[in-house]
Amino acid sequence: MRAVLYDRHGDVDELYLGEVPTPLPAAGQALVRVRACALNGFDPMMLAGTTGLRVPLPMTPCGDASGEIEAFGPGTDTGGWSVADRVMLDPYIPGRGMLGEKARGAASEYVSVPLENLVRIPDGVSFEHAAALPVAYGTALRMIEDRARVQPDETVLVLGATGGVGCCSVQLCKRIGATVIATGSSDRKLERLRDIGADHVLPSRSAELVRMVRAIAGRPRYHAPDSGGVDVVVNYIGGATWAASLKVLRFQGRMVTCGATAGYDPPTDIRYIWSFEQTIIGSDGWTRKGLARLLDIVADGELDPAIHAVRPIEEIREAMGELIARDVFGKSLLTL
Repeated sequence: MRAVLYDRHGDVDELYLGEVPTPLPAAGQALVRVRACALNGFDPMMLAGTTGLRVPLPMTPCGDASGEIEAFGPGTDTGGWSVADRVMLDPYIPGRGMLGEKARGAASEYVSVPLENLVRIPDGVSFEHAAALPVAYGTALRMIEDRARVQPDETVLVLGATGGVGCCSVQLCKRIGATVIATGSSDRKLERLRDIGADHVLPSRSAELVRMVRAIAGRPRYHAPDSGGVDVVVNYIGGATWAASLKVLRFQGRMVTCGATAGYDPPTDIRYIWSFEQTIIGSDGWTRKGLARLLDIVADGELDPAIHAVRPIEEIREAMGELIARDVFGKSLLTL
């Protein structure tokens, strides 16, 4: 079968389309014919070898994928699944790890996964939309709904909002009925953020972030729950944004994080945490129930995944290069 491969760590020049044996599904597994797959922020890091994880080489990128069941392993109790069923893959395989990280990824014609990693795609949801959801949108759903528990009358600041997690955070907060302030790195991306529902957009690299957010949401006041400030900050950036985020949270506001793309050990200001009684919330990954919920929301027309581009798998270098250059808004997809 055809698959995207890299034999050693480096830049996009290491990526190539090669031939590898089609995987044979074991008992309890399904062989899935991949129709669409999506890149995530970890893919360039895996390619470059900067994560510290031991990557089995040759490696295939992409954790997100959708397709059709081709076959089952011998003796498998299919449990209601049938050949040709349309499925999304939950990318975390128990005992193997994450597709595209410790397990060979989904940028290939076929992939073999346990039946419990299959999520049925409802009628009306395309393979491309399904493949855009698992890692980024699944992470955002858990962060916004389950962990931060954003409410309709709240104001939410989403930092670095132009990737998959950020776009979905904006969209979900607007679906809930919150007011959204979102940051992005270019005028083009800021306009796209408005298009998907952001009420206010701000340049992410501005040294005046605290002043600009306070100009919109007001200044937080000590022991004053009804004073200004945002109710929730969505911050998976870390770095220099961490201390600034504390300064725009209202009294008893909360900050939720699922990563630290700009640095995991930033300077902070603990005074704000105790004196404004702030809550810092961690959120890690997604749930299979959440993935099914996302598909239903898309099927109902309540969520339109932000897709940057859809390319044939032969254009993997171009797609990965755009991601490395931070020139992607939403999700970048490949089709087979």
